[in-house]
Amino acid sequence: MQDMMQAVTLATEYCNALQQAPETEQADFVANLVTLLPKLYLTFCEADENDMIDDAYFPDYVDEDYYMNIRHGIETLLGEHDTYLETFEEDMKYSDTPIAASIAEGLADIFQDLYNFITEVKESDGENLAGAFSSCFDNFRNYWAQTLCNVMRPLNNLRFSGELNQ
Repeated sequence: MQDMMQAVTLATEYCNALQQAPETEQADFVANLVTLLPKLYLTFCEADENDMIDDAYFPDYVDEDYYMNIRHGIETLLGEHDTYLETFEEDMKYSDTPIAASIAEGLADIFQDLYNFITEVKESDGENLAGAFSSCFDNFRNYWAQTLCNVMRPLNNLRFSGELNQ
C-alpha cells in the first residue's frame, strides 16, 4: 500500500511538472525530471507483483488534444534540445542511419499513463487505488519503463552539459 501511495505522490509531481513546463526555465525543468524519473522507476520496479490485480482496466483521461498540448509545451521549452539519437529503437536493428527520438514524446507517453493513474485514484476517492496502480504497473513493465530509461540519458546530458538556459 505504501508503494502505491508513493507512486501517487510521484506521479502527481511528474504530471504537474509536465503541465507547468511552458512556464518553467529549461534548466529547472530538466533538473526536476532528472530527480523525479529515477524515483518513479524505482517505485514501480520495487512494487510487489503479488499485490497486483489481474486485468485491471480504467478509462483514458488523456485525449489526443491534451497529449499534444503536453508534448508541444515540452518541445517548445526544450527547443533544439528535444531531439536525441536513440539506440534502443526497434527500427535501429534494420537501419543504417541513426534514429532520432523526441524527449517530449517520451515524457508525454509516460505522462499519459501516470495521469490516467492519478485521475482514476482521484475520481474514485481512492477506492480504485489498487486496480489503477496495477494497470499502471502493467503499462510500466510492458511499455514505458524502457521509455523512461531512454529519456534519462539525454536529460542527464542536458543537465550537466551547460547547454541549457538558466
